[in-house]
Amino acid sequence: MTLLAFDIGGANLKAADGNGYVEHRAFPLWKQPEQLAGALANMIGLAPPAEQIVITMTGELADCYQTKAEGVKSIVGSIREAAAHREVLVYLTDGRVVEPPIAIEQPLLAAASNWHALAALAARYLSAPRGLLIDLGTTTCDIIPTANSKPATQGRTDPERLASGELVYSGVERTPLFAVVEAFQLNGRPTPLAPEFFATTADAYLLLDQLPEDLQNCDTADGRPRTKSYAHARVARSVCADTSLMSYGEALAAAELVRDAQVKSIVKAVKQVTGHSGQQPAQVVLSGSGEFLLEQVIEALPWDLETVSLSNMLGPEVSRCATAYALALLACVND
Repeated sequence: MTLLAFDIGGANLKAADGNGYVEHRAFPLWKQPEQLAGALANMIGLAPPAEQIVITMTGELADCYQTKAEGVKSIVGSIREAAAHREVLVYLTDGRVVEPPIAIEQPLLAAASNWHALAALAARYLSAPRGLLIDLGTTTCDIIPTANSKPATQGRTDPERLASGELVYSGVERTPLFAVVEAFQLNGRPTPLAPEFFATTADAYLLLDQLPEDLQNCDTADGRPRTKSYAHARVARSVCADTSLMSYGEALAAAELVRDAQVKSIVKAVKQVTGHSGQQPAQVVLSGSGEFLLEQVIEALPWDLETVSLSNMLGPEVSRCATAYALALLACVND
């Protein structure tokens, strides 16, 4: 049976068929939940023909929903509408793939289930008794320990995973800069960042040449394109300045501070996660749109790790949509 897998997030929609097709598009679910079914139907129409649709999600956390249960029910309803005559299945954090009514009845198992699908796939690449998956995306970082080729997490829900260090709410595109660092150097003086949505990590990595410029992409703090010149302006605004008050060199130094702070926070979380078992991992799988930063995380860890890059193995686009790709492969096995 042909299938198409979706990872339905609060800001992005990702699709994959497990045979090389992947698609990623920004979708601000929290702003327009009523348009989700149409967006999914459009993606289904552009993808290779599929008889079955399988989903995982994190979008239930979007603040357009009062509760996770409401979010799960709404998202499941949207995919059923978009799928039309196709069979729909939902992946749960206990590894089951179930029909929609069961997912709606058990919303906390359906909620935030994408990490489990990816971890189950990543474990296949780990031959050592102890391994680790680190997936860094636009918004969050998942740090998933494995034992004997199976996920071995302390937490299952988002709050549990935040507490255990297995979920770090920091990514390489959407995280506000004031959530990463406290101050930038401006005219030789440390200047605190204003706690306003003036700039994001995407601006830092644009300036550092680790994300490409894109004139068509206006998913930014000020709605202007993702270019270095606009990124300079956004970073300057984060300390209540502009490009006449903060030089390009100062903005570049600020971006380096953001990079270093994110690396430090992820390294800290990795040590917390591995500390639960008391054993350091021998292998690590890296994935997500932020793989470029994870390379520096690995260098900063005090261990000799064998690394597996999904971007190198499967290509950067598949790595960016790794959760959907993983779900497609798992669903094929379970079919």
